[in-house]
Amino acid sequence: MDAEFFVALGFVLFVVLLGYLGVHKQITTALDNRAAQIAKELAEAKRLRDEAAAVLASFEKKRAEAEAEAQAIIAQARSEAEALAREAADRMADFVARRTKQAESKIALAEAQASSEVRAAAADAAVKAAETVLRAQTTGAVAADLVSKEISALKSRLN
Repeated sequence: MDAEFFVALGFVLFVVLLGYLGVHKQITTALDNRAAQIAKELAEAKRLRDEAAAVLASFEKKRAEAEAEAQAIIAQARSEAEALAREAADRMADFVARRTKQAESKIALAEAQASSEVRAAAADAAVKAAETVLRAQTTGAVAADLVSKEISALKSRLN
């Protein structure tokens, strides 16, 4: 009996003692519990993954809806801007037409005033010329006779 025999005997007794105390059942139970815990964690991870996929799909749907809404808003803003531009162009054309008409009426009024001023100046010049001619040609009794006729005509005009 040498040392190897005692080591082998000790080992066999140790294994038998472990079997008697039920260590192998405890190890099996612990491994089964660990496997069940891992299976539960895997199921939880799968559930969380499914939830995350559902949330992602929801956000993708919301993003697509938001993009569609943004495109609709942009299209509406463009159409409103075009309508405002057309309205502004119409207003500007109307304003230009009114201002042109006002300018034309002012020009016509200025022409009429200038024409009447030219006529008045021509009449004044004619009166002065006639006065000059009459003064030079009418003297003495003829002039006195003309003055008395005009004074009497003036009295009849004033009454």
